[in-house]
Amino acid sequence: MHLYNAWLPPPVAEETKGEKESFGRVVAAVKEAWRPEDPESVYSTLKWISVIDIFIKAKSEVCLEDVGALVGIGLELFHKSYNKLYAQVRWGNILVRLLNKYRKKLTLKVQWLPFYDTLIQTHFTRNTGPEGWRLRQRHFETVTSLVRSCRRFFPSGSAVEIWSEFKSLLENPWHNSSFEGSGFVRLFLPTNLDNQDFFSHDWIKECLDQWASIPNCQFWNSQWAAVIARVIKNYNFIDWECFLPVLFTRYLNMFEVPVANGNGSYPFSADVPRNTRFLFSNKAVTPAKAIAKSVVYLLKVGSSAQERFEKLVNLLEQYYHPSNGGRWTYSLERFLLYLVITFQKRLQYEQQNADKNRPAELYLGRSERMSFVNVLLKLIDRGQYSKNEHLSETVAAATSILSYVEPSLVLPFLASRFHLALETMTATHQLKTAVTSVAFAGRSLFLTSLSTSAKSDDLDGAHVFIDLLSISLSNALLGMDANDPPKTLATMQLIGSIFSNMATLEENTEECSLMPTISFSEWLDEFLCRLFSLLLHLEPSSVLNEGLHASATSGTFLVEDGPYYFCMLEILLGRLSESLYNQALKKISKFVRTNILPGAIAEVGLLCCACVHSNPEEAVVSLIEPILASVISSLKGTPVTGFGGSGKSDPSVSAKAKPTISPALETAIDYQLKILSVAISYGGPALLRYKDQFKEAIISAFESPSWKVNGAGDHVLRSLLGSLVLYYPIDQYKCILHHPDAAGLEEWICTKDYVNDEKPLIGPKWHVPSKEEVHFANELLDLHFQSALDDLLRICQTKMHSDPGIEKEHLKVTLLRVDSSLQGVLSCLPDFRPSRNGMVEDQGHISFLIAGSTGARVGSVELRERAAEIIHTACKYLIEEKSDDSILLILIIRIMDALGNYGNGPASRRRNLEYDEWSHHRQAWKLESAAIIEPPINFIVSSHSKGKRRPRWALTDKAYMHSTWRSSQSSYHLYRTSGNISPSDHAILLMDDLLNLTLHRYETVRALAGKALLKMIKRWPSMISKCVLTLTENLRNPNSPEYAVLGSCAVLATQTVLKHLTMDPKAFSSFLLGILSSSHHESLKAQKAINELFVKYNIHFAGVSRSIYKALHNHSDEPDFTNLVSQIGSMSFDSTGLHWRYNLMANRVLLLLAMASRNDLHFSPSILNETAGHFLKNLKSQLPQTRILAISALNTLLKESPHKQSAEEKPTFPVDSQESPKSSLEGALSQIFQEKGFFNETLNSLSHVHIITDTESASSRGNHGNSSFQSLADKSITRFYFDFSASWPRTPSWISLLGSDTFYSNFARIFKRLTQECGMSVLLALKSTLEEFANAKERSKQCVAAEAFAGVLHSDVNGLLGAWDSWMMAQLQNIILAPTVESVPEWAACIRYAVTGKGKYGTKVPLLRQKILDCLITPLPHMVTTTVVAKRYAFLSAALIEVSPQKMPVSEIQLHNKLLKELLANMSHSSAQVREAIGVTLSVVCSNIRLYASFAHNYSLEELDSDADSKVKGESWVQFLTEQASELVLNIQKTGQSDNLETPTDTLPENGLSNGNSHDDIKWMETLFHFIISSLKSGRSSYLLDIIVGLLYPVISLQVAETSNKDLSTLAKAAFELLKWRIIWEPHLQKVVSVILSSANDFNWRTRSATLTYLRTFMYRHTFILSRVEKQQIWKTVEKLLIDNQVEVREHAAAVLAGLLKGGDEDLARDFRDRAYMEAKNIQRKRKQRNLSLGQSIASVHGAVLALAASVLSVPYDMPSWLPEHVTLLARFVGEPSPVKSTVTKAVAEFRRTHADTWNVQKDSFTEEQLEVLADTSSSSSYFA
Repeated sequence: MHLYNAWLPPPVAEETKGEKESFGRVVAAVKEAWRPEDPESVYSTLKWISVIDIFIKAKSEVCLEDVGALVGIGLELFHKSYNKLYAQVRWGNILVRLLNKYRKKLTLKVQWLPFYDTLIQTHFTRNTGPEGWRLRQRHFETVTSLVRSCRRFFPSGSAVEIWSEFKSLLENPWHNSSFEGSGFVRLFLPTNLDNQDFFSHDWIKECLDQWASIPNCQFWNSQWAAVIARVIKNYNFIDWECFLPVLFTRYLNMFEVPVANGNGSYPFSADVPRNTRFLFSNKAVTPAKAIAKSVVYLLKVGSSAQERFEKLVNLLEQYYHPSNGGRWTYSLERFLLYLVITFQKRLQYEQQNADKNRPAELYLGRSERMSFVNVLLKLIDRGQYSKNEHLSETVAAATSILSYVEPSLVLPFLASRFHLALETMTATHQLKTAVTSVAFAGRSLFLTSLSTSAKSDDLDGAHVFIDLLSISLSNALLGMDANDPPKTLATMQLIGSIFSNMATLEENTEECSLMPTISFSEWLDEFLCRLFSLLLHLEPSSVLNEGLHASATSGTFLVEDGPYYFCMLEILLGRLSESLYNQALKKISKFVRTNILPGAIAEVGLLCCACVHSNPEEAVVSLIEPILASVISSLKGTPVTGFGGSGKSDPSVSAKAKPTISPALETAIDYQLKILSVAISYGGPALLRYKDQFKEAIISAFESPSWKVNGAGDHVLRSLLGSLVLYYPIDQYKCILHHPDAAGLEEWICTKDYVNDEKPLIGPKWHVPSKEEVHFANELLDLHFQSALDDLLRICQTKMHSDPGIEKEHLKVTLLRVDSSLQGVLSCLPDFRPSRNGMVEDQGHISFLIAGSTGARVGSVELRERAAEIIHTACKYLIEEKSDDSILLILIIRIMDALGNYGNGPASRRRNLEYDEWSHHRQAWKLESAAIIEPPINFIVSSHSKGKRRPRWALTDKAYMHSTWRSSQSSYHLYRTSGNISPSDHAILLMDDLLNLTLHRYETVRALAGKALLKMIKRWPSMISKCVLTLTENLRNPNSPEYAVLGSCAVLATQTVLKHLTMDPKAFSSFLLGILSSSHHESLKAQKAINELFVKYNIHFAGVSRSIYKALHNHSDEPDFTNLVSQIGSMSFDSTGLHWRYNLMANRVLLLLAMASRNDLHFSPSILNETAGHFLKNLKSQLPQTRILAISALNTLLKESPHKQSAEEKPTFPVDSQESPKSSLEGALSQIFQEKGFFNETLNSLSHVHIITDTESASSRGNHGNSSFQSLADKSITRFYFDFSASWPRTPSWISLLGSDTFYSNFARIFKRLTQECGMSVLLALKSTLEEFANAKERSKQCVAAEAFAGVLHSDVNGLLGAWDSWMMAQLQNIILAPTVESVPEWAACIRYAVTGKGKYGTKVPLLRQKILDCLITPLPHMVTTTVVAKRYAFLSAALIEVSPQKMPVSEIQLHNKLLKELLANMSHSSAQVREAIGVTLSVVCSNIRLYASFAHNYSLEELDSDADSKVKGESWVQFLTEQASELVLNIQKTGQSDNLETPTDTLPENGLSNGNSHDDIKWMETLFHFIISSLKSGRSSYLLDIIVGLLYPVISLQVAETSNKDLSTLAKAAFELLKWRIIWEPHLQKVVSVILSSANDFNWRTRSATLTYLRTFMYRHTFILSRVEKQQIWKTVEKLLIDNQVEVREHAAAVLAGLLKGGDEDLARDFRDRAYMEAKNIQRKRKQRNLSLGQSIASVHGAVLALAASVLSVPYDMPSWLPEHVTLLARFVGEPSPVKSTVTKAVAEFRRTHADTWNVQKDSFTEEQLEVLADTSSSSSYFA
């Protein structure tokens, strides 16, 4: 049994034993309701889902067989109810919860294929159903989480099937299917024991190669990182050593941080389609969780993972520093958090499953733990004072967890940091963070210093930590400051944390004190003084709001911003020994008696409440009694109204003058009553002796003429009833268990250990009401409930008051008394009895689901029923007489809510002090604060538990919350599940009243009534139908006022109602017709509400249940379904004169119904024909929105394609058209489009949708680009569902020269579908219009023409080839040769659409692809403009992107080769535009050829033109490109120099010739750079790496614009920026290193400098994969450049070295530092000897100084032991001439700046003399010196 259930109040705990049986009954009922042969029966099982959910949340003990059976049924149900998305979502979610909870105990086998089919059919195909996108999104989330839960149950062999299924998707990395493939692999691939044989070395290698095929793509990286992480975690038999360099390189580069002043994010990341991103969403940018998981599970004894991890941290730690924050901080913070969490999980697993068979090296020993914690401390140190709040909190929590693992490392660090923060008191945020860290680590500090097992290690250390706690406690008193909320709350958390650990607080006696340095009685006095002054100075956060909703408190930050204040008081007062408690009580009671603080009601009230909770007997005497007496005496002399129940009335009241009391007195009484109401919350039996005083005080408060005092009286009555009859824990904060290792500490408890060890934990003491308390409660009910009801009836029936003002006052007070009594006793007043229609059922059958009750039973059912009747009368009276009085109406609604919604009312928790919001607030936080969690692994006293341990009081709190939750749920679902029980007549009366009030003219009244009504109909679903019919009538009725429409819409738009519509035929048709016939409401508000309701209905549309069709067929009295359809159809024509939005809605409903009825065979064809024809006509509608909707509709409705030519039937003979099968729609459609001028009109109206603005940005694509004329609401009406995720284009668009097009693939798709549906007749009808539009002047007409042409070209119907020969080919040639420029993007898109591959993964070749490509490749006639040449290349590149290279037929290969020759020959083309186009096309062609070559192809001999294939394999072009490039670089550099040397060009005639030549060289080079840029941008570079590496030198050396060729250097720079981000893998790495080494010695200093720039990022990105030798070579080369003869190069080299030292290899770095130091020392010595600067060039001295400066700047925030000497030596060079001098002063200034924060501690590392030398450099030289 779960701990929370065992700790329930005893009467409830007893009842929970019946839950096992009742769960069995529920499972049996589900079995009975589900009939596998009738899939519709799934709807009847849905009502059980919330019931099953209750059992899970209640942590009930249930029988495993039942769970197993339920999961089995659930899975079967899930797969059978294909197409019923809503049912799948509900069942899927509950299955996920069951599987996650019982995953370790269940044994079952689950197949993966059905899930994959469900996903594909619902989310990845064209025929999306009518469901709204919100539902589709939830469905996808459900299915994916269900797959994740079932993965562990996949049988062996699944992994092989899954990998082979998705591997084919990954073949072409430049097609979107590869992104989907990676998403599916991550989702499905199981890593359970059954499948471990699949994961071999080779597979991992293949996986990593696959990962490398798309560079710089967040989404791709996340998927693969997650897969690898799971494999690493679950299989420890794989040897990862050989993969570590690659993995760590990946991990480092996935954090997008700015390296060497670079950019902080990928300059051009691969573009993942929006749907794929949305479906396989990954919230964080960097997969920090996967990386952390991999790192932690790679750690093994003897593995190099630890040192690589250290290096990773060394490189990343600088970005944790507060001064280096940025976008990357979030992912770094997550990384730290997950490292700690995963580390803790791994240790916990190893401690619990210490099984002898596993080899020892798989366990983390002490040394591994220490080195890991040491590395993390670096990050913690940097991030501790981050300005980013998340990071500093994460750091504090991480410190707390690690301090239990390795106290000897973490705690000293923590202590030093705390002292440091105390010394620098100025930075308050530091102090707050330091205090929080001590609070979080409080327990480990105590345990380390006190536990017997830890003592032996080091005795001195122990005192340090206790001192630390004492200092922090005494400093905490200074921290309470009304002007600094964050610090105050942190200190309160600290005090709470420290006292949660100590068993009791005694006055100090020598022998048993925990903290010898603190005298607790003095501390307590000081604490209370500080606390009182804090309370006196608080500023209330808001002006006290008057009126009914003024809560008892308007709390200041102590209450609002977190639970720490109350918690701390409870713990402190609970732990004090008796004498200290009395001391505190005296001071508190004096403070409360002498001060009135209306600004701090809640705070003072809680202080009293904590006193009473800790010791009710004592506290009631000293606190409650004086307040009560004072209130009674204050109220004695005031006027009385006689409304409060005493029956006496003051004669002066009836006079006209209204009696009042003075504001000061009113405030004082209000303050005291409210404090009283909070203080007695936990009073219980101790309050009984003041029975009469309480009665008197409450009656006098209600009799007072001041409404404020009446309200306070209401709080007291509520609170008093609550503390008498409810269950709540008492003695919660006393310590019972002492820690076995340290007697002074309390032992904390873990809920999971309880389940197994049968050692009985002593449960909490509960307040169970005694007879006297129940009796007193009943007396109070008689006084204020019964008698108030009588008064109410009297007022309403006799109208006893002539003066309406007095009547209102009387009503107000009377209703307030009723409300207050009901809110006080909550569900202790028994519920109505439900009435049964039909047979009387056996009550026992349904009367019990789970146990739960709020308190003892008071009153009777009759009392509740009588109240309902009287309130019904009163409500009628109020609506007639006082309908404009909102206070009265709101009160009566609250009363109805409390009467009708038993249990799950608004007051399911106790309402004193607005308890619900705040208790919720308080509970949620304080239990998760790290200060009171002891992690499951504790190496301090080496006791490990199964879960987190918490103090006993915290668990009691959780048990109390659990009990409250149970009581609200125990009776709520009883009647939802059985059909023949209806609500009692009293409940129906209340419901009708509420329904009337939801249409009230005041918005507040409507909203409240709506909420209450919803709760009632949710509990009694049988009532929904009635509500819907009433409310939709209001929409239809032309006379209903605006507010009635608003009220109706508000209720109809709720989930409860919308869900019900799927099942109930009558409500369904009434709802739809109601909305569609509401266009007569004039007001804007009403229209907006109706519009929003409709949009919401669409978003959540869940299909239509089959029962609706059946019902609409059989009964004559109900509207027939076909009738409904035709009725709506008639509304949706333009001619009816409806407003366009209604026309649109009608069309939309028509589409929904048509799509929903597709699955029903009875009458589908007729409806479909009508609707498809209807929408085809709508294409030429006058209303733009309707046109767009028609497009969506046709895309969905046109499905069959009888005229499409299947791949098998080769078109060798003409097919006789008579024999071709006819589509069901063909007749209806062909009639329409053969009307004269149909297509002309249609294309014309479609062209209006294309709005072409100058700023047409790429982002507006995808949403039909019609952003310009559609408002948001209209957009949501037209774009109801996602275009299915296989939306076009299926390949990434990265070619910038294609511009942004306004080509809508939906339009193209209609024409394609239409052609496939109706065959060649469409082509004939379209032909002339198409030709006319293609030659039109307007761009928008050309757009439409491009779409229609694309659709036809791609349709593959019979007879298409003939049409191509007769007119299409000529048309395409005209388009290519047309001189217009602006419509190029659309035509390029048209060609791209026409050659797009068919099939899901785009691998089948469309019929005309070869013809189109041949047409493009034919050479152009001679005299064409350059724009046409560029256009042709643009078309070619667009077409070749769509080819699937891995499966190219021979003809396509030949075409590639032909094109390649042509491109290489034209690289020096004279026009820049053409050169760019050639570069882009070249990158596409080369990468396609490469990818093709990487797959082994075996054609049969006759097909293979050996020449073509061998060319592909021979790759002479690679050689040509690289050799030509290196030759031309030299030429360009030479001409550059010669240009600089000789100015008079005209004298040398032959020079002109060479110049002409060099211009060609430059052009050739530009084209090459375009090639490099586009291969890096497009993500195709993985297949061209060797070429790019070969071209590295030109890119580095041509960046500098020495000569006139600015363009060339701009391109070189662009290529360079992209190259910096590219990781270059083996085997190309050596080549890069050799290029770098040679260009670092280049004759041109600018090239040397550019090489250094590249080196900085290159070393960072490749540090894990470079070999040691290569690194040494690079270090040497850079060191040489320190003494370069160009000063810029020297300084640049020093900056690079500082970077290398920071993240480089420790031994290389140490070696360099020592050498630099010796060198500088020698120079210094020589200077002293000779006093001359003989024999040493400036460069060598500068070099030595720069080397020193580099090593100083490489540690910006720390102070290693060698640093003082180095800095001082550097400072001694300040007397040298420039440039040395400026280097020294800059370096020293930078050193001072970065060490400023911690200087007053770090300066202790320097000697006096060293400090003087430093001081000399920084003082500026004086003018007079």
